[in-house]
Amino acid sequence: MTERTGQDDLSERERAILAVAGRSWPTVGAKERAIREQLGISPHLYYQLLNALLDDPRALAHAPATVNRLRRLREARRANR
Repeated sequence: MTERTGQDDLSERERAILAVAGRSWPTVGAKERAIREQLGISPHLYYQLLNALLDDPRALAHAPATVNRLRRLREARRANR
């Protein structure tokens, strides 16, 4: 699931992580279930990988609305600490 289609492209796994992050979920449980079933990883690992992707220019080019929204949320959380 980590096959790359080109040198500057995101892997299938990275694109799938951004796709899950870009969806809206009725409950946290539904999102966590989808992470386990669709991505085959734990929610903890998902959030670690997603956080790293937010700093990746390839992710921004692939899903700018999602990445910018999540960057704003991350910065707001940091400011509240």
